[in-house]
Amino acid sequence: MPRTIDRAAASGPGAILHLIRTDAASTRAQLMRRTGLSRSTVAQRLDALVRAGYIREVTAEESTGGRPAGMFRLNRYGGVLLAAAIGGRRLHTAITDLAAAPLATRTAQRDVGEGPEPVLGTVAEQFREMLGELGHGGDAVRGIGIGVPGPVEFAAGRVVSPPIMTGWDGYQVSRFFAPEYDCPVTVDNDVNCMALGEHRLSWPGEPHLLMIKASTGIGSGLVLGGAVHRGAQGSAGDLGHTPAREPGSAPCRCGNRGCVEAYAGGWALVRDLRELGKDVHTAEDVAALARTGDLEARQAIRTAGRVLGQAVADAVNLLNPSVVAIGGALAEAEEHLLAGVREVVHQCATPLATRDLRIVRGPLGGDAGIAGTGCMIADELFSRESVDRVVLG
Repeated sequence: MPRTIDRAAASGPGAILHLIRTDAASTRAQLMRRTGLSRSTVAQRLDALVRAGYIREVTAEESTGGRPAGMFRLNRYGGVLLAAAIGGRRLHTAITDLAAAPLATRTAQRDVGEGPEPVLGTVAEQFREMLGELGHGGDAVRGIGIGVPGPVEFAAGRVVSPPIMTGWDGYQVSRFFAPEYDCPVTVDNDVNCMALGEHRLSWPGEPHLLMIKASTGIGSGLVLGGAVHRGAQGSAGDLGHTPAREPGSAPCRCGNRGCVEAYAGGWALVRDLRELGKDVHTAEDVAALARTGDLEARQAIRTAGRVLGQAVADAVNLLNPSVVAIGGALAEAEEHLLAGVREVVHQCATPLATRDLRIVRGPLGGDAGIAGTGCMIADELFSRESVDRVVLG
């Protein structure tokens, strides 16, 4: 029998919606068993959620395949969510239903270093185009989620001292969208979004996951206990700017010296390969060169994997995840990066921590960020606190 959750935590409509949204309970009887609430209280909560547009009852006509009438579902078509995954040189935008399933998507090339107004202007333009194609106005938008390639003070939605985001320091992204949309705007680091996307869609049964983005820079995100772990100010998981155990002290673009990224980031590999006479300009160029069989590019990526593997081994010892998912441009260089990471992790991390550890390329690839951004804004919109505030006033 499912565990009965704490009565206080389950007393509000937000807790009832959480059970319905996560498929933990969907009928009155199941909700009564899971919460310990009376029939009349559960009925009141359900009626309030229906009136607010959060859920709908499955009709007799929909009760096929053994689905009983009297089952409640999230009203996924009660509005739309807008999501954007902003990378160093590429934008990925989407409109999703309220269950974070994509309804329309766009991509564009845009350098994040151009500044917040031009970049977010492109995002806003793509949002308008997709809303128009779907026949929606701005009043259908229930929430906006934005992932950016830099540190974010999550509670404030503010970008803080980003190494590659010229002009973004201190910028509050939500203010850009406020004149056009009357809805919550959630902003997070892009790798946190990737971690959430891979966890929800690829590894939902694994509560502890470490996500690594190996692209122009090196970023990481943590899912611990099934939730994104951001730390006190939102800066948890920054492996790229931990010290590398390498000879010398190569300068890093963050202003320090000897960081992991200064040896293993895509920009560092571009630097090293150009010194060897290779015509490469981006991390994507480095990966493409390796795929053609270029031995020096392959060796550079394998070495970068070993440097990155040292930092991952420390994280594995500290956090004991069951999955390390690696994405980003350098992860597309066949198995060369992953081979270097695996080699060092299994050498340096403890046997117990690595016994069942999987180090894999993230199955979602380039779609991880936008998938996780949609999940992020849905989680915020349907959090117990947000729902209780809307329903109970």
